[in-house]
Amino acid sequence: MDLGIAGRTALVCGASKGLGYGSALALVKEGVNVVIVARGAEALQDAAAKLEAARSGEAFVKAVAADITTEEGRAAVFAVHKDYDIVVTNAGGPPPGDFREWDREAWIKAVDANMLTPIELIKATVDGMAARGFGRIVNITSSAVKAPIDILGLSNGARSGLTGFVAGLARSGLAAQGVTLNNLLPGAFDTDRLRNTAVGASKKTGQSVDAIQDARRKTIPARRFGTAEEFGAICAFLCSVHAGYMTGQNVLADGGAYPGTY
Repeated sequence: MDLGIAGRTALVCGASKGLGYGSALALVKEGVNVVIVARGAEALQDAAAKLEAARSGEAFVKAVAADITTEEGRAAVFAVHKDYDIVVTNAGGPPPGDFREWDREAWIKAVDANMLTPIELIKATVDGMAARGFGRIVNITSSAVKAPIDILGLSNGARSGLTGFVAGLARSGLAAQGVTLNNLLPGAFDTDRLRNTAVGASKKTGQSVDAIQDARRKTIPARRFGTAEEFGAICAFLCSVHAGYMTGQNVLADGGAYPGTY
């Protein structure tokens, strides 16, 4: 399927690895120009090199080593390119724990990264998208928005705040101007974060990492973890011309793990 977005320009956050990289990869294969941003310069350059090798047609790949959660980081990505047709927001989730141990600073950091930063990027791009008659914003959030995880209270709270904001903005008339806003909710994907979580659980419980991961797989109807590539394909579709009638949605990609009907 031709997604109809060749020649468009996308900003993809947290794109040096994992789900952000998978999303950037799917977009460059469709001929989309991609600006990738992440904090780790070395990993980011490695990702840029792989994207260059995979890109389709004349699409360009530009890398910005910056912290997108800061004003300086956001200024850096807009200095490289001003008018984005596609924005994929993505930031690492805050740490797990007991809410009794989190102070105000921990909450502010979580809200800043997982709610306010996406809102700032939306604010900086959405009116230009509307003026040009095309725009796609995809926020990578978490399946915990649908089914909260008790030890991920920081993530549950911050990402749910973003979800509510997007639900209202998506229905404000932007869709009539060709601009859609959707959230993509990953479950268990084979990423560094998932592996690090298993390592942490292993140290706490004494079980092996393999045993912990096998137990997690058994809770997923698909009986496996997702891949960054298939996540990226879903993201690319939401960015496509074919998804113009989808807006304000929370698209769950979790192998069937969410037990609810709605």
